[in-house]
Amino acid sequence: MNFASPFSISLFAITALAFLGLPVGHAMIAGSILYLGLAGLDMGTAAEQFLNGMMSNYIILAVPLFILAAELMNIGSMTDRLLKFCNALVGRFRGGLAQVNVLQSLIFAGMSGSAIADAAGSGKVMQKLMTDGDRYPPSYAAALTAVTAVIGPIIPPSIPMIIYAFVSDTSIGYLFLAGVVPGLLMTLFLMVQVAYQARHRQFPVEPPTPLRELPRITVEAFPALMMPVVLLGGIYSGITTPTEAAAVAAGYALLIAAGLYRSVTFSEFYHSVLASARTSASIGMLIAGALVFNYVVTIENIPEALRVFLTGWDLSPIGFLILVNVILLLLGCILEGTTIILVILPVLIPTANALGIDLVYFGVVCIVNIMLGLVTPPYGLLLFIMTRIAEVPLRDIVREVLPFLFGLVVCLGFLIFFPSLSLWLPRLFGYGA
Repeated sequence: MNFASPFSISLFAITALAFLGLPVGHAMIAGSILYLGLAGLDMGTAAEQFLNGMMSNYIILAVPLFILAAELMNIGSMTDRLLKFCNALVGRFRGGLAQVNVLQSLIFAGMSGSAIADAAGSGKVMQKLMTDGDRYPPSYAAALTAVTAVIGPIIPPSIPMIIYAFVSDTSIGYLFLAGVVPGLLMTLFLMVQVAYQARHRQFPVEPPTPLRELPRITVEAFPALMMPVVLLGGIYSGITTPTEAAAVAAGYALLIAAGLYRSVTFSEFYHSVLASARTSASIGMLIAGALVFNYVVTIENIPEALRVFLTGWDLSPIGFLILVNVILLLLGCILEGTTIILVILPVLIPTANALGIDLVYFGVVCIVNIMLGLVTPPYGLLLFIMTRIAEVPLRDIVREVLPFLFGLVVCLGFLIFFPSLSLWLPRLFGYGA
């Protein structure tokens, strides 16, 4: 590799700017413009790539709409009603509140599509419930909330899957379907681990919810529980596109929280719109930076060079997948998930395609892997979020997270070696027919 080449200098610039604290999206734009200048190319190409990629792709609009839906859910009483419903189902067992934490993440996964939204919203409530009266160690409650939030982007809807569909040109509908069984499998793994730990560490047994209260609690939670049905029903019935479904989800969340539950003030609504706008803007800049940098990568012919290089290794599809997952697990320790999807996966997708690996299956495996990076030390984003929420040292949360992380890596292994776990449901709906 020529370290004095325009591409090497641009890579160094992007890395240096990111480490100095500049947002990754801005760093990629600056480094790409530097490359264009050093290579003697028209620097206006950067703006052209950004406009062509962002303005001509209708699917990107789904991202801010799902973010808004998640914010609206968290400001209303939807969270409290859903937690009561979960507690009525599994709260009566030993370690019941810990099981509630897992179950509520599964339910919220079908609404927000964002791990960070789940941790920052219902995670705050679960942290308070689990630590009240010294029921659970604060570090354990924080670690469990972090790992359960990982389920959010696997069960549809999923913001990372929308971004992956954008870079891979795969069907969002089939990607959403492919995430259902892996998400349920991850939930099962976590619930089994919690049940074992509850007996081993003698976690408390909560007073059971009287069975006569269950119908009332279910009725109160029913409108919120219907949100995934409305969302996914619109997509798979063909009534709405995924982007239109995201708008329906945001409108439905506002209708239920403000109209039916009457639990949203104008001030809360304003702040939720503001928060979703800020998050959407940061993701938008990251996508813009990735579009420009991917143009640079294409000019350098790096995807084709990588494909030829890996083909020379004569890897089998499984061998390639194992190599990719090791690389992604390592990158997940230091890079943010959206960056990996936008920058790293477009380089790997051509090789996966050449090896005959189904891109829907490949996307689900990669996204599960990337989401594990959110709870992987030393730079897992969810670990830092829960450190602030729980106000406990990072090292204590990491110690509690490691057993869960090991279990989820085992679950990832099942997904790699058994593609039907991801593809069974899409094929049931006609994928590949």
